[in-house]
Amino acid sequence: MPATWGDITAEEILAPTNGALVSGKQQTVFSGISTDSRSTGPGELFWALVGERFDGHDFAQIALDRGAAGVVAQRDRALQISRPNAPTIIEVEDSLKAFGDLAGWWRHQHDTRVVAITGSAGKTTTKDMAAGILKIGRPTLVTQGNFNNLIGLPITLLRLEEGHRNTVLEMGMNRSGEIARLTEIADPDVGVITNVGMAHLEGLGDIKGVASAKVELVEKISPGGRVILNGDDKLLMKSAAVYRENAVTFGLGEHNDIRGTDLRNLGQEGSSFHLRYQDVSLALKLNIPGIQNVFNALAAAAACLCLHESPEHIAEGLHGFTGVKGRFTLVSLGDVSLVDDTYNANPSSLKAALESVGALVDKGGRIIVGLGEMMELGDAATTAHREAGRMVAALEPKRFLAMGEHAREMVEGALESGMHRGKAATVKTHDEMVEIIGNEMQQRDLIFLKGSRKMDLGKVVDGLRSRCH
Repeated sequence: MPATWGDITAEEILAPTNGALVSGKQQTVFSGISTDSRSTGPGELFWALVGERFDGHDFAQIALDRGAAGVVAQRDRALQISRPNAPTIIEVEDSLKAFGDLAGWWRHQHDTRVVAITGSAGKTTTKDMAAGILKIGRPTLVTQGNFNNLIGLPITLLRLEEGHRNTVLEMGMNRSGEIARLTEIADPDVGVITNVGMAHLEGLGDIKGVASAKVELVEKISPGGRVILNGDDKLLMKSAAVYRENAVTFGLGEHNDIRGTDLRNLGQEGSSFHLRYQDVSLALKLNIPGIQNVFNALAAAAACLCLHESPEHIAEGLHGFTGVKGRFTLVSLGDVSLVDDTYNANPSSLKAALESVGALVDKGGRIIVGLGEMMELGDAATTAHREAGRMVAALEPKRFLAMGEHAREMVEGALESGMHRGKAATVKTHDEMVEIIGNEMQQRDLIFLKGSRKMDLGKVVDGLRSRCH
């Protein structure tokens, strides 16, 4: 019988975590699990995790005061929490590792098929596309928000219930070793790498370091797991070939196992193409803009084909996909269209987005671009932001605004590529960007906004919406 919160006991948690009972009873039953003392509920097990800016042990008493039935703590801190008549206290060597170990054990207590998706760009959209297909046939658990790291992915797995027949996980990283550990925890039946690009360079050095970190999925996936790779990404294919030769590939090139052909860019209406795989030829229509989403759809379809999902489910799931907020989604501002790509940014995702923006402009309309800086680029930051400006200049926008510590480099890159000085400028605040764009935009214009999450350019989207209503 699957492990179930409300039935799981302290005794059952000891083995997978290599834990020891410091106080309390082995038969203590936990109603759930919590890593945040502020939301811990009665009967739950509070897991004291240690991060760069927090230490969960400092909040264990708060969790107990809120009704937690027990605490998992590291060996050096457990005795500080334990006291006469205390609730159940379990001590472990490393609370983060033990948390992942429990999640990995929990995953194998359930009859579920696991798809794990990583990549420098497109992983969230691919994840939601795949989930949309799989949900048609069976109850499916999906990573929510940015729960894609060494804490978030275990939290997702520990939500598995008896009815979940599919689990679709997103795996993120910013340093070497993280994807390997996430793969160990999730033990995916299917692992997908969407692409390799310039992201998280501060922790990985260069794009080859990114490739090595991403293909940890290929290295660590179990022998029975299927690997799906972007066959048009030469660096990815070269890096992954060391570990796995029989990967399933997707892309537009003829060499791929799963190909997109007869591609038609329908502008703001999306795109259409044929998916070809062995004896399958499937006509597909995406109702979201951006040619990069064709690659995401091919990756999602590949994962589902490896799980033997029907072509009919794949077509239905992709056709019904409406996009992910902040990821190249269209927003109507009356007679003006806005492409909201503000959730995050790196050089690769920016390049892909800018390549699609031009096809979305109405006849007679103009392009206005607002960019926030791209984070975690290390020594490549200056070069990457200058290149961003050059890519924007190639669109010949009516106006280009840049924000953040590297805004000046973006504007300089645009000017070096021939943009008129009066069209490019830096701004210091969201309100300033809203004001300038709001005064500049006119009927049939297209506004494109993108930046790293910390830049919070969603505030510009909200500000422009407010001006138009």
